[in-house]
Amino acid sequence: MNLRDIKKDIQYVIGAFIDDCTVFLDINPGKNADEITTLIDKAVDLYNELRDKIVSAPKEGARAYYKGISQELFEKTDALYEELSASVKKGLGK
Repeated sequence: MNLRDIKKDIQYVIGAFIDDCTVFLDINPGKNADEITTLIDKAVDLYNELRDKIVSAPKEGARAYYKGISQELFEKTDALYEELSASVKKGLGK
């Protein structure tokens, strides 16, 4: 894994999550809007956190460092999707 790939992964994965949130808000106006907006804020915070970690990457062992960041990206985004799923179910009354 190199720097360019990890930057693209971060942008794509978090961008897709934010897109999913906005699609729900567009299709279901007013349903759990505050919760979904909070999730979007969390996603933006995660984006900023991971990008800051990339900036402070060590010169030696960068490949393993980037792999750790990639794993963190997927774990935290998965947790955000679980929160989104719960919020959607709650908003739709399921």
